[in-house]
Amino acid sequence: MSDMHFNDAYSEEDVATLTAINPVDVRVAAMDLLARREHSRKELKRKLSKRFDDESIVDEQLDRLSDENLQSDSRFAESFVRQRYNRGYGPLRIRQELLQRGISDGDIQAAMADEEDYDWCASAAAVLSRKYGNLPAIELKEKARRTRFMQYRGFSADHYRHCL
Repeated sequence: MSDMHFNDAYSEEDVATLTAINPVDVRVAAMDLLARREHSRKELKRKLSKRFDDESIVDEQLDRLSDENLQSDSRFAESFVRQRYNRGYGPLRIRQELLQRGISDGDIQAAMADEEDYDWCASAAAVLSRKYGNLPAIELKEKARRTRFMQYRGFSADHYRHCL
């Protein structure tokens, strides 16, 4: 076997060139993630920063994707609200999850503004019925249990009070 090491075969310039982060690679990785589902800018940055060390290149590529409308926080917010609504989550929890994902208040308001698309009271009734059946809670302890569940799901008392 040869005593030659990897570093001996390449000069420092060659190693630097081979290990340099290519902006095209960052863009392709971001587009691969976006092809699966919508992502917020914060989510994309977190995922890409794990793979690529140069944050300036990551930010530059994310700016380009936003400028080309391939990544949009408002589109992500609309998709996320629709998805979580269909899974039986309330507006308070959805709002909190969007804030954790780096979505601005303006984008959240715009995504949740379509009142005719989202009937939170009907959604709360469906969630409560699915979890506990159609029988009303008689004991105070059972009412408290159901109330905690609905609060955990992100519904306000106005949404579910008529169902208890």
